[in-house]
Formats: sequence, C-alpha cells, structure tokens
Amino acid sequence: MLRTPTGGAGHGTAAAGDRPMSIGAVLGHLRDEFPEVTISKIRFLESEGLVEPSRTPSGYRKFTARDVERLALVLRMQRDHYLPLKVIREQLDALERGERVQLPAQGPQRELFDGSWDPDAERPSSGRIGRAALLAAAEVSEEELAEWESYGLLTPDGDGAYEPEAVTVARMVAELGRFGLEPRHLRAMKASADRDAGLVEQVVAPLRRHRNPQTRAHAEATTKELVTLSVRLHAALVQTALGVRLH
Repeated sequence: MLRTPTGGAGHGTAAAGDRPMSIGAVLGHLRDEFPEVTISKIRFLESEGLVEPSRTPSGYRKFTARDVERLALVLRMQRDHYLPLKVIREQLDALERGERVQLPAQGPQRELFDGSWDPDAERPSSGRIGRAALLAAAEVSEEELAEWESYGLLTPDGDGAYEPEAVTVARMVAELGRFGLEPRHLRAMKASADRDAGLVEQVVAPLRRHRNPQTRAHAEATTKELVTLSVRLHAALVQTALGVRLH
C-alpha cells in the first residue's frame, strides 16, 4: 500500500525549510536510484502533468524536495510495475486525495500511451504473423503487399512472417494510397523511421547492457516512450511546416 505525502506534491510549493532545486540538481538526486534518467525524461514527465515545478521570472524551473519525491515515485511505478502514464497519473491523484493505493505485482504489463495515437490499438495479440494472416487483417491484396515489399515498406523475416505492427503499416499505406500517395512516395518516410529507430537504439542500448536487471528490464518501457515522443515530434513538425492545426 502507498500513502500520500502531506501537502501539495507536484505543485511547486516548497515546505518550510525547502531549498528549491534546478533541474540539474534534481537529476543528480535521482541518478543514484535511476541511472537511466535524463533531463529530457524529467521535462517529458512535466509535460505530461506528472510534476509541476514552479518557475522563476526568467523561466527557470525550480523543484522542491516534494517534487523530487513525486518524480521518484513516478519513476518507480514505471520501473517496478511498468504502469502506463495514464494509470500513474490516476494513482498520484488518488494519493493526493489521501486514498490508499494498491500497486500491481511487479512484472511487465502492456503499456498504453496517452494521446490520440495508441501503438497497441490495432495490433494482433502477440507474436509474429504469417502472410495470409497479414493480408486478411489489413484487407489488402497479394499484389499490393508485393509492391510495398519491393519498396521496403514491409519486410518479412526468413520464415516469411511479419512483426505484428505490419498490419498497422499495411492499413496506413493503403489509406494513403486513397489520396494518391504511391509506395514510391513513402520511401522517404521509411528512411526517416529507420533513422529515428537508430537514435532510439543509441539511447536504450546502454540500458540493455546495464548490470542492474531492473534497468535492463526498463529498456523496453523507455523504447516505447521514445517512440511516442518521436511520433508526436514528427506530427508537430509536419503541422508546423504546413501551418495547420489538427486539434
């Protein structure tokens, strides 16, 4: 069971005697227990509303000791219980109301991301899928799939099976085709995705090699979080380039 700390954690209100800390100092406090944490991670959690540091007149973040405790709790919920951010936010809100919170047993669970894009929404339950299953699930023809493969948009393994995400890729390629975008037009998107994957791999590779087994286990959750951020950034950059708002 978890009990809520007294006071308004996460709202940037320092208790008596607290000395506000910069984001760099917060990073130093957290690194001992969470060696994988970064300033970008802290900023991401802030952007998701999981911590709300105060700001100086010049815009610098100032964290209280209670803010740091809240961040540590969020990171433990991710690392030890693999909770999605939406559930973590609900748990923290319950703690703020003085309620007792029961966390699930430690172990990996499927993580869903906040926002309109859900990477698990149209994904088969588990495992790789065969060609016939992909054609049926994506509702595309053999000729279409063969063309997409020729442009590298989809690639089977040595046994002719595909990653579960291939269903989503196939459906999106088909939808874009309705607007006149042909597979040859989408090669730039595939190249960009490959570059993004390389950047993500640079970040998570040290986590997978870490001596701490919990840190190694956290690599998958970190990968998913980075993928979500990359998708959001890409969407924002496209919107900015077009000068449009989608919401």
